[in-house]
Amino acid sequence: MTATSLHRPVAAEAIGSFFLFAVVVGSGIMAESLSGGNVAVALLGNTLATGAILFVLITIFGPISGAHFNPAVTLVMWLRKDVPASGALFFLMAQLAGGIAGVLAAHFMFDQPLWQLSEKIRSGQGQWLSEGIATFGLILTILGSLRQRPDWVAPAVALYITAGYWFTSSTSFANPAITLARALSNSFAGIAPANVAAFMITQFSGALLAWMLARWLFAEKTD
Repeated sequence: MTATSLHRPVAAEAIGSFFLFAVVVGSGIMAESLSGGNVAVALLGNTLATGAILFVLITIFGPISGAHFNPAVTLVMWLRKDVPASGALFFLMAQLAGGIAGVLAAHFMFDQPLWQLSEKIRSGQGQWLSEGIATFGLILTILGSLRQRPDWVAPAVALYITAGYWFTSSTSFANPAITLARALSNSFAGIAPANVAAFMITQFSGALLAWMLARWLFAEKTD
């Protein structure tokens, strides 16, 4: 990728992150307001919206940028030499900037204060392990789909995250950028800023383990 060729991929990462993060937070706000205090119903609404938007965003932006929307995915693609270091850096900045803008837009749409700090505690060994496993599975899903059925990446990722909301105690953030951005929303989807670092550490750890396993399991290139 040259500086000129990065323009469209970086824009795709920013726009995709904007919509993904806006949907995660916005659907959480909507679900909580309509569920009448039933957390299971709220989580179901949040889950369906997130899975649906992932399918759409990966379908339309995958051919442009690879549709990472996630620093853990970008890290793995850089390790695979699919993205140069300069491109990876711009991707990370676009993901975070676009994602935070999406969170602010969600707040604005629901007449909430734009700038917030979450008070929702998400901590403990179970949730930390959940994030490691969730991100491990996400990366394995992406790499396996790319290797076996490239045209199935969008549905595979969307379905995996939909399942992840329900089989992990952390509700499967599996994304360091969205973890940081969700700390800026005191809503159903939020996470207290003090809990962010532990989530991010386990997310990146899970991603690296999945990358190493995939090189052997899917006969990935080793040069």
